[in-house]
Amino acid sequence: MKQLFSLLFLAVCCNYVTAQTSSVVTIEGYAPGYLGQTAQLNEIEDYFSMKESTIASASVKADSTFSLVFTVDEIQKVILKIGNNRSFLYVQPGGEYTIYYPLKDKYAPYRPAGNQVEITFLDLDTSDINFQILGFNRWMDNYLALNYKDHLKDPVEFNKRMDDFKEAAQKFYAKDTGKFIFDYVRFSIANIDNIQQIANRNRFEKHDFYIKHQPVRYRNDAYMEYFKNFYKGTMPTIPMEVNNRVYLGLLKNSPSLIMNALGKEYTLINTRVRELVMIQMLSELYYSPEYPQTNIIEVLDSVKNHALFDAHKIIAKNMLTRLTEAANGGKAPEFVVKTQDGLKGLNDYKGKYLYVHFFDPSSEKSKIEFPILKELHKKYQEEITFLSICKESSVKENNRQLLNELNWDVAVVPDSYSSIWENYKVATFPLYVLIDPYSYIVQAPALGPQPNNLYQTIDKVFFDIRKVLKEER
Repeated sequence: MKQLFSLLFLAVCCNYVTAQTSSVVTIEGYAPGYLGQTAQLNEIEDYFSMKESTIASASVKADSTFSLVFTVDEIQKVILKIGNNRSFLYVQPGGEYTIYYPLKDKYAPYRPAGNQVEITFLDLDTSDINFQILGFNRWMDNYLALNYKDHLKDPVEFNKRMDDFKEAAQKFYAKDTGKFIFDYVRFSIANIDNIQQIANRNRFEKHDFYIKHQPVRYRNDAYMEYFKNFYKGTMPTIPMEVNNRVYLGLLKNSPSLIMNALGKEYTLINTRVRELVMIQMLSELYYSPEYPQTNIIEVLDSVKNHALFDAHKIIAKNMLTRLTEAANGGKAPEFVVKTQDGLKGLNDYKGKYLYVHFFDPSSEKSKIEFPILKELHKKYQEEITFLSICKESSVKENNRQLLNELNWDVAVVPDSYSSIWENYKVATFPLYVLIDPYSYIVQAPALGPQPNNLYQTIDKVFFDIRKVLKEER
């Protein structure tokens, strides 16, 4: 008996180890145009806020190679960033990938702010999700290229051809029912329904066919694209009585009242779908002057803590962050940084305009702008406070002197302090943000010390601020 128990225990352990090992993913890459730069792999936390979080990173070595090792529990789309450029791929548990990462696509113009590039897979297994998706996308693109020209000229014939394509695709992938590729194909095809003109399913038929009896696929980008488009602009489409009840629920800061009201709408009879749509709907209403922003924030904050489904707590939290991040006219996101004079937060800079300068001391553009910034500071320091912020990893022995020469607060923050870069949307350096004396954003991004393509600089803005302040005095 003991021997049998030991064998069973060993089998369970082996299965556990196998399950754990199968979730490991390896990406071996070649990036000859990015020597010494960081390859950063991000997952998409949710497809509503589109918030990304880093799951692996590595430096591109002198021989142009980099290696990323991480774990995933299910197939998902990930974003690979190197320098200012970004690309995407799909990863599956146990996947092993060898890729080439180009400096830019062959016919794309170079963009200093960054390019979307297309990676090349080397020796990609035919059973891999990337191989399957690339094959289907090529098939669908070719079919649309041949037939899309007729969607206005002969919509009946176009619909017939697209129905033939959908039938052929569904038959081909029928063996993959329940797998990521099956859902990807199904909802990519569902999005085609939106371009058809005649014999198209009405809204209720689409709901019943694509949403009503389907689980919510949070990680499948094709499903989420269809879901978001289907429920986009929900508030104006629901009956007036439901609309009024939703508004009253919002005025009372009550997610429960809003959920109960939305439950009267046929396409929202599924509770999980309804709560998800509520989050999307509130994020859309946030920018409408007819709805109180404070109440929307209160409701989303409640959903963040008490959502009926755990996945929606994360989505509500991320949506809150996105709605309250740096935007012109909005409240500036809080931060705490260590300067020469100790720790300082946003409140320490209240009372004067604050010009925040996010920079990389090793970049040539930042070096060129330093002398101009010094002149601006000397000219406007009575009205404008300057604050320069850079990452710890960017400070080297050969550029430390540049920081010491600045006559205002300089903060060197740890690379792990990601919230400040996310909240202020710092994707490239240098980047500037102008904040008023009451901690509201005037410009984000703000003009810089050098002329932009319209020959504008921050000097004119500072001059106008000085003029207004003098008149007030």
